[in-house]
Amino acid sequence: MSIVSLSSQKQPPPWQVVVLVATHLDPKTLAISSCVCKSWLISMSLDQIWQPLCCSHYPSLSTLHNFNNNNNNNNDDDDDSSVSYRRLFALGQRASNRRWKPPSKPCISLKNVIFALNIYKNSTCVVSLVKHGNQLSFDKKGVFRFDIDVEQYRRRIPGSVTNIKNGDLGSFDTLGDVRIMWDVILEGYKGVFNVMNCKGKGRFVLGLEGWFSEELPPPGCCSIETVSGLVADLWLGLKLEDGKAMVEKISAGILSIVSWRYLFVEDALRYLQHFLSS
Repeated sequence: MSIVSLSSQKQPPPWQVVVLVATHLDPKTLAISSCVCKSWLISMSLDQIWQPLCCSHYPSLSTLHNFNNNNNNNNDDDDDSSVSYRRLFALGQRASNRRWKPPSKPCISLKNVIFALNIYKNSTCVVSLVKHGNQLSFDKKGVFRFDIDVEQYRRRIPGSVTNIKNGDLGSFDTLGDVRIMWDVILEGYKGVFNVMNCKGKGRFVLGLEGWFSEELPPPGCCSIETVSGLVADLWLGLKLEDGKAMVEKISAGILSIVSWRYLFVEDALRYLQHFLSS
């Protein structure tokens, strides 16, 4: 048969041939081919084509087909509302796409938030620091953890926005009287979130005194049983001067207690904006 005679045929191939070919197509090609015409849509929507695909990719969803049919058989009415394998496959695909969809960008950035760190000895504030987020030195790996060189700011003019005061925590034996407060404020004072409010002795390790906050609240309107799995930590680098513990360095961040890894900056901002923008 010549090419001319083939091209002159206007009759579509019989539906049996379409179904035979469809059994060898992947789901994406099937979906595109079903848009050719109504007869192709009907032929390529048959359960015999989509059943092996649905059972292979989404086996748990494929069981709903039989479950729904069994329920219909037990009903007295004649309404046939069985779910096709094609529809079950589409539901599974949409669910998979939502799961792998990258999270949205946070609405706030580091330049929109202010970090306020205050350290009290008894009722006296010995360290007070207020900084915009974009002025802090975050970890080079992009995680939400920053370091502050206290000595650098102590040399600044007293009364400035960044005022470390004296940084004297007294002797190591009396560190149990220390209170740590860490607040994040949205610019324009539109919102504030208390990240840490700890009192008492921390965990002393090689010249560092560290505190972990209680588990942070979950974002959004969730039940009381829902947890965030996040905590804030703050470490003080201390040095001994004339028998007194002086704050030399501050390190702080937010980490997951599930993986014990610090959040990335975007993840932390996405979490904080739930409390700052509400």
